[in-house]
Amino acid sequence: MITITGATGFVGSNLSVFLNEKDATVLPLSLRNSEWPELLDRNSQVLIHLAGKAHDTANVACDDDYYKINTELTKILFNEFLESDIRDFFYFSSVKAAADTVTGILDEKQRPDPQTAYGKSKRLAEEYLLSQQLPAGKRLFIVRPCMIHGPGNKGNLNLLYKVVSRSIPWPLAAYENSRSFLSIDNLNFLLWQMMQKEVPSGVYHFADDQPVATNKLVKLIGEATGKPVKLWNIPQKLISFAAQSGDFLALPLTTERLKKLTESYVVSNAKIKKVLGIENLPVAAEDGLLKTLKSFN
Repeated sequence: MITITGATGFVGSNLSVFLNEKDATVLPLSLRNSEWPELLDRNSQVLIHLAGKAHDTANVACDDDYYKINTELTKILFNEFLESDIRDFFYFSSVKAAADTVTGILDEKQRPDPQTAYGKSKRLAEEYLLSQQLPAGKRLFIVRPCMIHGPGNKGNLNLLYKVVSRSIPWPLAAYENSRSFLSIDNLNFLLWQMMQKEVPSGVYHFADDQPVATNKLVKLIGEATGKPVKLWNIPQKLISFAAQSGDFLALPLTTERLKKLTESYVVSNAKIKKVLGIENLPVAAEDGLLKTLKSFN
């Protein structure tokens, strides 16, 4: 039996279907129910903690909400796990608990330095979990996924799709970058493998095998829609000037948005693949993205 918090969310609902296909019994646990400690099945084999307050890219969320949900609630749940007969605890953190910006490739050895309330709340939860003494026979996995996508996902990938699919030219083609993504199919595969194999407790980054450039992602949207895409190589100096103007004139493009759209963020999945003894994940990065993009039609 596998207990999942946040089972109705995008990841939780997809994971539940995947596990049911593996003939596993899934027990959803809603932490919004004040009586959840009494509802927790303490004889489950696995507890997957997905519930949490997601990163608010609009920056309107209250910082206290992040700490109350992502940090304090996780502590309470983990303490219940320690007192139960459950073998495995999976905590879904985020790569943002390690770094908001990346130079080179982000791996588990890098010293965490989150800058946002979201990242800090996730990191504080990690620190608490790692500071506790695990009873014999129990395992703790802190999973740091990068941007997760798949059919049904309505995140930033969907927003980019809407812009490009309307034949609006992509004006940032002069910027070359690389970003890591995580297909929901690869996420499900990794979790299942970790449950089945003798994997040591620890922190593990989840990402597809290959990073993808934003310009390539725009081309994949064109492939998914069957429409030609327009890539405009506007000089970066002009784009930067426009973004700086947007900071003062309330234009769509600001320096912060420009950074998010053009920066590189590459995450290594070498550690988890090494402990699992696999060379490649089942879904190639571009194939997974194309599957997701076609689902938006």
